[in-house]
Amino acid sequence: METTVVKITGMTCMGCVASVKKVLTAIDGVQSVDVSLEKAQATIGYDAARARPAQFKTAIEDAGYEAAA
Repeated sequence: METTVVKITGMTCMGCVASVKKVLTAIDGVQSVDVSLEKAQATIGYDAARARPAQFKTAIEDAGYEAAA
């Protein structure tokens, strides 16, 4: 399992955290997601054979937030 941290801007509440977590856990190959409002980031554990960090950035941006790997 690989782990990556994605910086996220635009989250303002726990509802935002839940939205980001939902879109990331829906990606095939993602095994764990920890989203921190205070740190403005998501820590994602994933199977590198099934998921790529570019997918995480796209999913976060599609949910209405800004992401930087």
